[in-house]
Amino acid sequence: MAEFDFELYGVRRKLPYVKIREDLALASFVVLSDVELVRAAAPHLVEKLPPVDLLMTAEAKGISLAYEMSRILNLPRFVVARKSLKPYMQNPLSHKVVSITTQKEQTLYLDGCDAALLRGKRVALVDDVIATGESIAAIEELAVAAGATVVARAAILAELDAVHRDDIVYLKEHFVFRPNPDGSFTPLTSAAEM
Repeated sequence: MAEFDFELYGVRRKLPYVKIREDLALASFVVLSDVELVRAAAPHLVEKLPPVDLLMTAEAKGISLAYEMSRILNLPRFVVARKSLKPYMQNPLSHKVVSITTQKEQTLYLDGCDAALLRGKRVALVDDVIATGESIAAIEELAVAAGATVVARAAILAELDAVHRDDIVYLKEHFVFRPNPDGSFTPLTSAAEM
């Protein structure tokens, strides 16, 4: 299996190339259970944030990062936009999104209790990767609908056109790839190349 050599703050990983379409592949970056990588990245992202009252992420890959960043910031909680409606949710808010990794429409839900936590707060949105920006925009819609002021959008990695955005903070550029017939992968640097 072909792998991409990845390094961030001394943490090295071999990321497998995964085709998400016949003509598109990712170097699979999954931080959800990678304690070492999350602990290496979180302090550097925290340094890039303005003052915040709360962090918010989408289920699931951003959860461990939001937890560690909240711990460093000494915040007692963070908010998670869920990918399914749960019976315990009271007066949930919802927003539809299509991201590069899911490749299909999904709905994110925010429990009314979490919406109440967000109301009037300065919120930083946190994700593992920002590529097209669809996922971060969806959680921003939920945060704003709940009455929060979004003061930052943060990710470990930025891909494609997100690298040039001045409204996000990130630690490293990452790539989306075109699979080649010979088994190699060519990095793409903009959504126009997709």
